[in-house]
Amino acid sequence: MSTSDLKTSEDFWNVREDLSLIQEQSWQRIARPGTWWTGRERVAIAAEARQSMSCKLCQNRKAALSPYDTNGLHNHLGQLPDPAIEAIHRIRTDAGRLKESWYQGLLASGLSDAHYVELVAVVSAVAALDTFNRGMGRPLQELPKPVEGTPSRRRPAGARRTIAWMPTLQPQDISADDYNPYSDEYEPFNIHMALSLAPEEAEAFRLLDEANYLPQMAIRDLDTEYRAITHVQMELLAARVSSLNQCFY
Repeated sequence: MSTSDLKTSEDFWNVREDLSLIQEQSWQRIARPGTWWTGRERVAIAAEARQSMSCKLCQNRKAALSPYDTNGLHNHLGQLPDPAIEAIHRIRTDAGRLKESWYQGLLASGLSDAHYVELVAVVSAVAALDTFNRGMGRPLQELPKPVEGTPSRRRPAGARRTIAWMPTLQPQDISADDYNPYSDEYEPFNIHMALSLAPEEAEAFRLLDEANYLPQMAIRDLDTEYRAITHVQMELLAARVSSLNQCFY
């Protein structure tokens, strides 16, 4: 049998139409101006998230007993401020050991809490999208071309410090002038509220999360199986991956 006769992994799997659609929408969103970062800066964040995977400093920190005892310079692309580069690299490569003191250090270095939240959203989306393609045996998606424009710079009036290091927007605190990132069908999980200082990013992450996993109502509906694998199988996979990634949410 020649190599031309071998099927790729994609030949064995049919990707749901809604999943392909939300992935394309996610890339388009990364390219557009956000709340605080321009489209060009958001694409630069995505590129830096990929760059971090080959950063020698990040590899040394990941292998160290404590990442805070390892000093050096990041191998970076030079398109973003140093605090943003540090945030992107640590979030992408060693998120399980982040500390509030590290976050406060970023703020002291000039990165605002709102810029940080939007940065987290872009890095998280890229990690999810790239991981899917690797799992499918596909090449990574080419980064989109930035869309010119000005960020909205709208900070939610009702955002306050509650469940996270940074302010979040609780459903009961949404004002008439605030963008509502939540579904009216159910109370949001903390993981969705975590990005709510940039509400449009919180909504985009929720939609990507629901397409890759399950909508919240379906999560709670244990009598119906909505995917090709069962609730139990999904949770087993999620628990194992969370353990490997040191995610204890």
